[in-house]
Parts: sequence; structure tokens; C-alpha cells
Amino acid sequence: MSALSGIPRQSDHQWFNPSTWHLRTRLILVSMALLVAICGAVGVVSYASMDLFLTKQLDQQLVQASHGRPPAGDPNGRPDPLDARGQSIGTLNARIVGGQVSSAGFLSSDATRTDLSLNDAAVLLALPHDGRPVDRTLSNGGYRLVATTTPYGDVIITGLPLASKEDTEASLVWTMVFVSLGGLVLIGLAGTVLIRRTMRPLEQLSDVATKVSKLPLDAGEVALAVRVPASAAHPGTEVGSVGHALNLMLDNVSNALEARQQSETKVRQFVADASHELRTPLTAIRGYTELLRMTETFTEDGRKSLARVQSQSERMTTLVEDLLLLARLDEGKAPVFTDVDLTQLVVETVSDEKVMAPEHVWQLKLPDEPLTVRGDTTQLHQVLANLLSNARKHTEAGTTVVTGVMRSADGSAVVTVTDNGPGIPREFQGRIFSRFARADAARSGSEGTSGLGLSIVESIVQAHGGTVEVTSRPGRTEFAVRLPAVRTALA
Repeated sequence: MSALSGIPRQSDHQWFNPSTWHLRTRLILVSMALLVAICGAVGVVSYASMDLFLTKQLDQQLVQASHGRPPAGDPNGRPDPLDARGQSIGTLNARIVGGQVSSAGFLSSDATRTDLSLNDAAVLLALPHDGRPVDRTLSNGGYRLVATTTPYGDVIITGLPLASKEDTEASLVWTMVFVSLGGLVLIGLAGTVLIRRTMRPLEQLSDVATKVSKLPLDAGEVALAVRVPASAAHPGTEVGSVGHALNLMLDNVSNALEARQQSETKVRQFVADASHELRTPLTAIRGYTELLRMTETFTEDGRKSLARVQSQSERMTTLVEDLLLLARLDEGKAPVFTDVDLTQLVVETVSDEKVMAPEHVWQLKLPDEPLTVRGDTTQLHQVLANLLSNARKHTEAGTTVVTGVMRSADGSAVVTVTDNGPGIPREFQGRIFSRFARADAARSGSEGTSGLGLSIVESIVQAHGGTVEVTSRPGRTEFAVRLPAVRTALA
């Protein structure tokens, strides 16, 4: 199991990191949304303030226009309001006498009077006479109007156009829109650059974690040299603190991996040395046992004891050879590859096993044409022998064992060993290829085994670039070995 299994993995290393890219995008969008909200709020407040200011200014002008005095010498004593001094272009003045508009009009650009329409007159008659300015829409556009009662008893209405105020406010709105858009664009570009620079250390952390997550840390010698750059591992910032902590963790893991590798090397060397040293005394034990059998006379119990010594020494020799083989495989010693006729190898191995266990039913399922693979003949023979021996030792007499050879759709060679025995418990299947893994209750009729046979099978198959799998249920257990296809040169 990987020492850094908690570090998230990513399938592909792209020019950008998806997680930081999404985070950067979210930050930019949030910043832009916040800026839009601020600009909107500033715009609303500015517009309201400007509207209030212009309205107040217009009301002051309206008061001044309504208090203007006409020239002296009017024969009726009731002067025409439009004749008052200081009237600006567009000013509206009207007099209401007895509920009727007696004189009214707009002051046009050439200082002449423009008469009101009937609708304009109706609007003026409906105005309140309290002297408070109100907005109304007339034929000439929007107007700010005020109606006051004079000492004569009639009503004087004065109005100023709203066009100037509306033009000013429209100019303000467009100015704020363009300025805000320009500011948003500039701030967005500057913010993008700033956020990218700020997020760069986080991307470096993610890159380091991605590289480490792809390293094979579960076994063998591992060079964990990757680290977060010093620029992204400064404890003075939040991201720098994370980078610094990640470097400390990687240092700790690297030390642990080195210690594990040294320990594995020592154990492997010890096993290899011990196995090699044990071969000599075991050979001597077997030799002296044979010598005693041929030269000495024993009682029945003595012969049984001597046979027991011989069988256990042979079993111990097999165990030592298995340990020595595993040690060599762990060292990474490559198999001696040659062209191997897998079909013929299966036939020979099954024939040998049939002689050893005639009480089982041995069957073959072979292709019409020989199937050739690249591999080490001796090691592949041991794979088949271990699988067949495993089926023989863990099933009752009369069990049918079927060995099949076929070529899969991708061209690889597949060897299957299937029996109709009691099956393997589900909880044991996940660790069946582990070394010294044994489950006495896994199958009935189990003989004493070392628990190394299937581990050797897996190691040899992996050394050949293949895989081995097991599927089991009561009444059917199948081991499937898949070896790479032979690559033939094109003619």
C-alpha cells in the first residue's frame, strides 16, 4: 500500500491544474460580481444625489421665474406673465381666472409665444394651488410646474422644462456606465494577473502532490526527490505554510521509505543467505537417511521414523528452494526469455501431476494450434506445477481439475486451472497470493503447505509482464494466468 495513499490522485498532468483553475475562476467571478454590485450601488447613490441636486436647483429657478415682475404701465393691471423679465427659453407661464386659462404659452427660442394645446390646458387646470412644484408631461415634454394665487385672486402657473435636467442625468448615467465597464475590464485584467500570481504557489503544491501520487511507493527502492520549491514553501504565508508542511511530510516519508528499503534488503539478504546455507545440511540429512535405509536394519517403527525424517527433510528442502527463488525474484533478476510452447508445457505438467495424484480427474482444454509465448521455461513450468499442486492438495479425491489454454481477443495467452472443489472463502481470496498465507479451512483435505506456492506464481507471472487472478465459489474455483502476446516481426 502506498505510503502517501491519502494524497489525491489525478489522471493526467495538464498544462493547468483543474482544481486551482476552477478556484481562480471562482475568485475572479466573485470579485467581478462584487465590483459590479459596488459600481451599481455607487451609481444609484450618485444618480439619486444628482437628481436631488438638479431638482432643488430647478425649484430655485422656478421660484425666481414665478416671482418675476412684468413691465409697468399695463392698462388692465394684470400683466401677461410671459412679459416678465428674466424668462428663459422654454418657460411656461399661464394665468387662470375664474377656472379658465385666460392667457398661457411657452416662450419659444425666438422670444415669441407658443400657445398651449387643449390637453396642456386641462393639465394646468388640474394643478394644486399650494405653491409646491410638481412634474407633469405637456406637449413640449416634461415640465416642473408651480401654481400660486396672486393678490388679484387669479392663479399664476410657472413651469420650466425638465429636458436639461434629464439630459444631465442621462449623461451622468452613460458616463458611469462606460467608466464602470472600463474600470471592470481593467480591474478584471489586473485581478486575473494578481490572482494567477497568488495562486501559482498553490499550483506548484498541487503539481508536487500529483507527481508523488504517481510514484510506486509500495515496494522496491523509491527515490522521493520531488519537493515544493522554496518560493512556495515560505512559512510566512498561508500557502507557504502548507508548502513547508508538505516538504516536511515528504522528508519524513522519504526517510521512512529508505528505512523500509534497507530493512527489506537486509531481510531479503538474510533469507537468501539462510536458504543457501540450509541447502548443505538438508542435503546431508537426505544423504545420510538414504545411507541408513540401505545399510542398516530397522524395526517397523524405525523404518517409519526414518521415512518421516526423509519426507520432512524433502519438504524443508522445497521450502528453502522456494524462499531462495522468491529472494532472487525480489532482487529483480529478469527471467531468461525464450520461445515457449505453452500447449506442450501444459500437457507435460498435467501428465506429471496425473502420475502423482491418479485419484483426481485431470482434463485438458487445448487450442487446435500450438500457442507460443516468450518466457522462462523453468519458471513457467513452476507456475503450472504450483497451480496444479494447489488444486490437488486442497480438494478431495475424485475432484475434476481442468487445465485450459487459449488466446484472448487482445492476443495474450491465457492459462486456466479450474476445479469443482469446495471453493475458497471470500474473506481469504483477497490475500491468497500473499506470502505464507494459509487458510486451513479454505478447502477440505488440506495438506500441510508453506503458503509460498501462490506467492511464487504471482511473482513469476509479474516478472513475465502478466497477471494472475482467482475467482471462486462453492463448486468452482478458477485461477487464470494471462501472459503477454508474442510480438512477431512483419514480413
